[in-house]
Amino acid sequence: MHSFKIGGEVSMLKEINMRPLTARELKPEGWLREQLEIQARGLSGHLDQIWPDVRDSAWLGGDRDGWERLPYWLDGFVPLAYLLEDADLKARADRYISAILSRQEEDGWICPCKPEERGAYDVWTVFLIAKVLTLYADCAGDADRKVQNAVWRVLKSLDRHLDHNTLFDWASSRWFECLIPIFWLYERTGEEWLLDLAQKLEAEGVNYELLFRDFRAKQPERRWTYLTHVVNLAMSLKQGALKSRLHGGDPEAYAETALETLRRYHSMAVDHFTGDECLSGDSPIQGTELCGVVETMYSYETLLSVSGGAKWGDRLERLAFNALPATLSEDMWTHQYLQMTNQPECSILPEDHVVFRTNSGESHLFGLEPHFGCCTSNFSQGWPKLALSAFQRTEKGLASAVLVPCRAETEIGGVPVSCRLETEYPFHGKLKYTVETARPVEFTLAVRIPGFAVSAAVDGNPVSTGGFTELHRCWEGVQTVEVEFSFACCLTPRPRGMACLWRGPLLYSLPVKERWEKREYVRDGVERKFPYCDYEIFAESPWNYGFAGENFLPEEHGVGEIPFSHDHPPVTIQAELCQVNWPFEHGVCAIEPERMPLALPEQLELIPYGCTSLRMTELPVLFV
Repeated sequence: MHSFKIGGEVSMLKEINMRPLTARELKPEGWLREQLEIQARGLSGHLDQIWPDVRDSAWLGGDRDGWERLPYWLDGFVPLAYLLEDADLKARADRYISAILSRQEEDGWICPCKPEERGAYDVWTVFLIAKVLTLYADCAGDADRKVQNAVWRVLKSLDRHLDHNTLFDWASSRWFECLIPIFWLYERTGEEWLLDLAQKLEAEGVNYELLFRDFRAKQPERRWTYLTHVVNLAMSLKQGALKSRLHGGDPEAYAETALETLRRYHSMAVDHFTGDECLSGDSPIQGTELCGVVETMYSYETLLSVSGGAKWGDRLERLAFNALPATLSEDMWTHQYLQMTNQPECSILPEDHVVFRTNSGESHLFGLEPHFGCCTSNFSQGWPKLALSAFQRTEKGLASAVLVPCRAETEIGGVPVSCRLETEYPFHGKLKYTVETARPVEFTLAVRIPGFAVSAAVDGNPVSTGGFTELHRCWEGVQTVEVEFSFACCLTPRPRGMACLWRGPLLYSLPVKERWEKREYVRDGVERKFPYCDYEIFAESPWNYGFAGENFLPEEHGVGEIPFSHDHPPVTIQAELCQVNWPFEHGVCAIEPERMPLALPEQLELIPYGCTSLRMTELPVLFV
């Protein structure tokens, strides 16, 4: 617990259970590094060179977007550059941060608008740029004091601004996001006005706990609202955890209530909730927004750190290993705005047959900026922030919180310590830790054991699943720890007599052979050309199947240069499926098919959901 004596009183900011290491202490390896390098070679690593909304942003003195798009991109690009230790990416990140700081006003205001326009400026972006600056300071290290001063001035300016201008629109819906830079600065300065600012934001912002106390949005509507917006709700999952640092209480209670409610009325097979663009029920042909995926991941990362609860790592991994890669092309040059559970085609939907409730018929295309450009910028945070959560510092030592191949290089008790995790998880169930110390040091290495593992063992000794296993010892020289999980195939019920297949952290789909058709054109002065053009994707193989049996045979393969490869998936499952009559029109399959088999059962190969673009995931059960 951080305490500071100010004016004779002691204020408390409750400590978190686990504190993520910085990009300077983490070295991604194996398939995770491959994934980050693909991102750097793709759209995320080149957005400032090809997209006017970043390249010519008003944040830099240009005439394009002066609101969330550049900060969104930097929120992922900065940690990407520093995790990869790429000189060019780091130089570009530094240049953009320096350009933004150089335009900060004398009174601390940092957003690109005229003084007379401030009252109408939605200060959500103030929260966002302040978060980006704190992340940059943690990554760059030597820039910390300069950036800390800039963040102090940003928040002081915001504090004065709110004396005369209340929160509205996105800022009101996302007020708690500003607690992240507020807490970051408070832990460095102990200045009481920061907690006053936190209280002011809370008083003016949306109370999501009240929203879910008597949840009214049980049925989806073709109506856009802030309170049912999928990204607002995704962000809100961290609200209770952040507030618990101010007021105490259970950091997990609100998120559990919200998720239970969202799963009951608006669930997806991929263990997420629909939103196209607002909550949209439980149909497998409704979409969910990519921004909602990465923001839910960030909320789970926050919950994992604040509460220390292992289940948030389980939920984070299920989203990261399934929904995130499924909505990006293999080369990460294109993405979807919306992904669908059952997606046998991605073509432009006729205006009078758009299944998405408030989004356009182009929203599920893979492209540069399908429907709207927020996801073009914001998807960049998904993989880098997952990497930043891999190893975390605890009161007892170190925790392996997200089970991705990575090396931590830090100090414990003043002793340099290296902890390396080698693994092909989630595709396989083996982990190898190598701990190396400069001299003997006693600490605890806590390893998260997923709750979806059937069994687990550490160095051959059985351990419980669904929590952290603590290895307390005096570490000296080089020592190894081997962990192994076993997974079972689980046919999970879905609405309407449908089901989906999970095995451990991975959801499986019937892949559909694809034909990609390029769409190169110019819209609003923005050129779409290869490799960042738009694509329609059409099926070249049958997809109308149901589960004809429950005998499933997993086959593990090696992880290649593209971890989530369509053609060479690291793991597959042989399943017994049977064709059924499944209506299809206007580019979309029916919500459910007829149950009568059309032919004899076939042995077909299912692959991880995250390895697909076209897929069928939620299938009818044809056996009793």
